[in-house]
Amino acid sequence: MPWSNQNGGGGPWGGGGGNNQGPWGQGPNRPRGGGGGKGGPPDLEDIIRRGQDQLRNIVPGGFNGGVLVIVAAILVVFWLFQCIYIVQPDERGVELRFGNPKEEISTPGLHFHLWPMETVEIVKVTMQQQNIGSASTSSSSPSGLMLSGDQNILNVQFSVFFTVSDPKAYLFNVENPAETLQQVAESAMREVVGRRPAQDAFRDNRQPIETEVANIVQGTMDRYRAGISIGAVTIQDVAPPREVADAFEEVQRADQDKQRLVEEANQYANQKLGQARGDAAQIREAAAAYKNRVVKEAEGEAQRFSFINEQYAKAPDVTRTRLFLETMEQVLKNSKKVVIDEKQGVVPYLPLNEIGKPAQQGG
Repeated sequence: MPWSNQNGGGGPWGGGGGNNQGPWGQGPNRPRGGGGGKGGPPDLEDIIRRGQDQLRNIVPGGFNGGVLVIVAAILVVFWLFQCIYIVQPDERGVELRFGNPKEEISTPGLHFHLWPMETVEIVKVTMQQQNIGSASTSSSSPSGLMLSGDQNILNVQFSVFFTVSDPKAYLFNVENPAETLQQVAESAMREVVGRRPAQDAFRDNRQPIETEVANIVQGTMDRYRAGISIGAVTIQDVAPPREVADAFEEVQRADQDKQRLVEEANQYANQKLGQARGDAAQIREAAAAYKNRVVKEAEGEAQRFSFINEQYAKAPDVTRTRLFLETMEQVLKNSKKVVIDEKQGVVPYLPLNEIGKPAQQGG
């Protein structure tokens, strides 16, 4: 509002306000270079007015109709943006019409649906990993703590690898498939570990445990019709809780010492057993050789006897004399003998028994 008094009177404080003067007797404070002055900045109202005129010339139907067209165009673009969706190669899409899933499954590529009457749910169908249990024994999470068959508490960390085989079943048959899978896998692992000693879970029989758990989880998810296919179950780590870790390590060291002593005992037993088997084989070989020698000698003596008998039948005197001489040869071969000539005689008191003995060394 200009400070000029339209009625020719003074200003609001009674000052002379005539002749377009201000309330303090001065002229009105106008913007510098305002109006049509040269060299000053343009008026804001003029800028807005010129912009409106240009917009009326560009938009058909005037300014008000142009706004409606712009709004309609924006809505159409937004609607098209909502209607078009892309399914990646590792995904599948399930379209819903008023909340009911359609029969067909959207394969990878560009697709169109009527939004908002139709919506789409995207599901990843490649191999996924669900980790269960804590990698740290100091964790307070009880998900990996379980009791073994020999009353030991174990912290089992394992992973479940799965794929989505039926996207519609995965989305609508189970409220929370990931949480359900975790609970089922944890329950199955507790069941299997609870039937086995702790040593099986540590290193001895992990493979049978993993296979049995995978079968149990797959059977349970099939009964739930969750649309999940279990690829494998892998035990990542098994450790005792932090509170009993020291005692458990002592037990493990004792068990290792036991295994070492058992191995040493088995090695010593195998050594002694091998040696005994070798000695037994040597004795058997010697016995067999002795048997063969005795049998051969007996057979030879029998053949010799048969031969002598034949010769005796032909010449009894000669054979008898021969046998006598051979017998005396065998008898006298190892005895001490002194041969004396009958013509020379024998010196009285000759110590014949002492002749063959070695001379005693005199003192």
